[in-house]
Amino acid sequence: MAPGGEGIDQRRPWWRTALQAVLGTGLAIALLAWGLPHFAETSWAALLAHLDALSWANIIGLFVLMLAALWCYTFTLTGSLAGLTHPQALMVNVAGSAAGNLLPGGGAMGAAATYGMYRSWGFTPRDISTSLIVSGVWNVLGRMALPVLGISVLLLAGEPMPPGVARGAAVGALVGLGLLGWFVAVIASERVATTTGRLLDRVIGPLVRRVRRRPGQGVDALVADLRARIGHVVETGWVSMTFGMIGFFGFQYALFVLCLRATGVHLSLAHFFAAFAIGRLLTAVGVTPGGVGVTEAGTAIALVGFGAAHAPAAAGIVLFTIYTHLLELPLGALGGLVWWLTKGRYAGRRPATSRPRPPTHPQTTQAEPPAHITPPGPAETTKSDPPGR
Repeated sequence: MAPGGEGIDQRRPWWRTALQAVLGTGLAIALLAWGLPHFAETSWAALLAHLDALSWANIIGLFVLMLAALWCYTFTLTGSLAGLTHPQALMVNVAGSAAGNLLPGGGAMGAAATYGMYRSWGFTPRDISTSLIVSGVWNVLGRMALPVLGISVLLLAGEPMPPGVARGAAVGALVGLGLLGWFVAVIASERVATTTGRLLDRVIGPLVRRVRRRPGQGVDALVADLRARIGHVVETGWVSMTFGMIGFFGFQYALFVLCLRATGVHLSLAHFFAAFAIGRLLTAVGVTPGGVGVTEAGTAIALVGFGAAHAPAAAGIVLFTIYTHLLELPLGALGGLVWWLTKGRYAGRRPATSRPRPPTHPQTTQAEPPAHITPPGPAETTKSDPPGR
């Protein structure tokens, strides 16, 4: 046996992944089948009656809004990875989100799909790692900012605010500010970056070393190298990434409002936005695939608390989930198929980039690290709340 147990395949047993999938999917089904009508104080019969009344014009119009939201997110991806085209970003978005929606906390699966597609197009492991981290942080910050905006909108509109909404906004604000402070500190301070790298190496380094087959950089060295790259990407791509997040959440909010209006819910736009913000924050709860069930139950509680009619509110929530979660599965399969059929065109090519490359960290002047060394980062934790959700 090799020292340190390197000769042993210590990958996670398949039955644990299968058990996680079964339990998470079962919980999601239970929360949807029982929790949603329970918290909305209605029944599935009443809920389905409102869905049956939808016209084809409603269905097609809502689908167009969903596509617009997905296209906007491509600006976040292209801003985080120089040389990535918008059609490529759309394929990555739908395929990665679909993969991440298959398992509870499916961020690793979504990140793996994204990584494989990027590599097939010729992007380097370091650039991919930087993109995953930066786009992941941008995604989390956007979701954490929504409850703060929601409570602000309610206050400005003079609408009543349930205590639960206020508590959710406070939690979102604190977590978001903490993440933003850490992110800025890592970029601005070499000491913070080094400390973060050492902590990550201590916590997740053993996990990385379980799956790699030859010596490579530690997580701390990668973090030190990524610091310069992250700062460069943020400096050159923050406008595109921010525009993408605003457009993505903007179209999703419009989709949320129109889904509820189509099923007969009549509330103020301020109340709609507060409920939407709570739902987007709850997608980060990775106990079910894509946060399904948890998100719908929490959104139902908020809408009913704001005075929405019970059955129409539950029907609108289900309709929104169909567009933001279920339809992403066939779209992801289609995106994966298109990638598989066209990836040969990019074999051996290096993507064109209009950005100057940042200086390489002195500790990492060797050639690009092998593809199997991809440091887990915020992207892996945020992919459990995939963009489409």
